Amino acid sequence: MIQSPTRGERVSAYAWLVFALTFGLLISDYMARQVLSAVFPLLKTQWNLSDSQLGLLSGVVAAAVGLLTVPVSLLADRVGRVKSIFAMAVLWSIATLVCGLAATYGQMLAARVLVGIGEAAYGSVGIAVIISVFPARLRATLTGAFMAGGLAGQVLGVAVGGVVASTYGWRVAFMAIGGAGLLLALIYPLVVREARLRREANENRPQVRLADVGALFTGRALCSAYAGSGLQLFVAAAIPAWLPTYFVRYYDLPLKPATSLAALFLGIGGAGMIMCGMISDKLRLSTKHLALLSASYCVGCALAVAGAFIAPPGTLQLVLLGIGMFLAAASAGPAGAIVARLTPVVLHGTAFAVLTLANNAFGLAPGPIFTGWVADRIGLLGAMQWLPFASLAGAAVFLIGAQDFAKEPRPPVTA
Repeated sequence: MIQSPTRGERVSAYAWLVFALTFGLLISDYMARQVLSAVFPLLKTQWNLSDSQLGLLSGVVAAAVGLLTVPVSLLADRVGRVKSIFAMAVLWSIATLVCGLAATYGQMLAARVLVGIGEAAYGSVGIAVIISVFPARLRATLTGAFMAGGLAGQVLGVAVGGVVASTYGWRVAFMAIGGAGLLLALIYPLVVREARLRREANENRPQVRLADVGALFTGRALCSAYAGSGLQLFVAAAIPAWLPTYFVRYYDLPLKPATSLAALFLGIGGAGMIMCGMISDKLRLSTKHLALLSASYCVGCALAVAGAFIAPPGTLQLVLLGIGMFLAAASAGPAGAIVARLTPVVLHGTAFAVLTLANNAFGLAPGPIFTGWVADRIGLLGAMQWLPFASLAGAAVFLIGAQDFAKEPRPPVTA
């Protein structure tokens, strides 16, 4: 598993190259997920689908990720992270190409499941590779920046998917994004090599005992970081999935400008994730105060999103929505730093897999699905008005973790 760098504070050029390529594949990962949102209106019309069916097409990817992230992450540690990343990227890219060939809703759903299987452990394995070659002082920044790659991928998936779909049709949109991901997947193992990663990290990888895995669930603060992060990402998943459709329905925009506007807000979300992660590192907060900061981000998001969907369509709504999106995933960086601090270094790869599992189980999977289910009953606007409750639940969980922090056990290995 992963050990922190022992070479001091120096960051090598190769580390930045590893970050760039791994970050690029994460963008491909989320473009493959999010291109679907750009073509929701076209699929709804062509196949006469309900909002619940559309939400399932989006949420089933995160559901597959949630179910498989831990076992696939453990497998990656045994067979090699570079080989695993290559195999995962090839699978999700080919599955995205298959989405473009789907003739029925059932075929599309099956292909989306394959996308989820391919992406299952990429987030945890990718961040484990990155933190292995960077100093510990950059953890919150790197975690936030890496996860922001997901939002960057969502931005590009919606923007590129919308432009291509409106010009050439939705099938070409899937094929273009799947083809680009496949090309990057083929390049990755030619540049990033397992042996070089170990030399860069000065890594001496010990065997992990089954008894050690219990350290991943020890203490209120650690478990709260998992759950709080996932609950907040309920909002960060639901809004991007449905924002293009919201602009089509409530702003009467054609598909291309609707997806372009939605992409702008997703970009704001990515900026918030990076900047808030950097703030966490710059302030050098204690773990307790990282939890309190995460809770404050959740509360701010809840207030902004609630105000946005109470306000009528127009400038005020867009401003409030921008604030809400800026804070929607702001807790990702601090939560990742908490997990890294409270778990032994040898278990960091699997710890981030557990965090990914929680993110998908509590947020990324149910967010789009639940919103679509509610939208079929009370309308999309009514469904969006329920989202702040997920943020408030996330804040409450982070606050529970911050209470009586002195009693929390510390990991046996310093990071």
